[in-house]
Amino acid sequence: MSSVNTVVQFFISLISLIPLIPALCMHALICLLYGEPLINMEYLLATVKNGDTVAVHYTGSLTDGTIFDSSREREPLSFTVGEGQVIAGFNDAVHGMNVGDEKKITIPASEGYGDYNDQFVLNVKPSDIPSEIEVEEGMDLQLHQEDGGAIPVRVTGLTEEAVTLDANHPLAGKDLTFDIELVSIQE
Repeated sequence: MSSVNTVVQFFISLISLIPLIPALCMHALICLLYGEPLINMEYLLATVKNGDTVAVHYTGSLTDGTIFDSSREREPLSFTVGEGQVIAGFNDAVHGMNVGDEKKITIPASEGYGDYNDQFVLNVKPSDIPSEIEVEEGMDLQLHQEDGGAIPVRVTGLTEEAVTLDANHPLAGKDLTFDIELVSIQE
């Protein structure tokens, strides 16, 4: 019975190589024509790991299907895996991908931009905002800190008595879906 299992495992491993056949055939043809490999086969077989710089195309959408961002009409997004340059769930999703792989993932709010936090919402007097700024609901502003840093906020409410400022990320509290295509890996 073990020889049957071995044969089955052999055929399963052969089947897993089917997606690579066109690239391998092209590589063999180029080697025959030019006498040397022009395609780095290690590049085709590389798998994303921490420390790799990757380029990806992506489309991000909300659970209702609303697209909030996409790289499809511009250059791919490049980042170094494991360096905290993108949200944790997105970073984790590219681990183990190969060039040309595509996947769809859903990142819960806690692994994306965090849960919505009511403590990040504050009301200020309209007189606390510089008079040269015409405040409108939906406007993005910055609160300047004593140390020189700035906190981005969005005006979410406006009355004669108060301006409501929200320092939550616009995508906080939302589950995010990404369609990701790995374009390249640089080790």
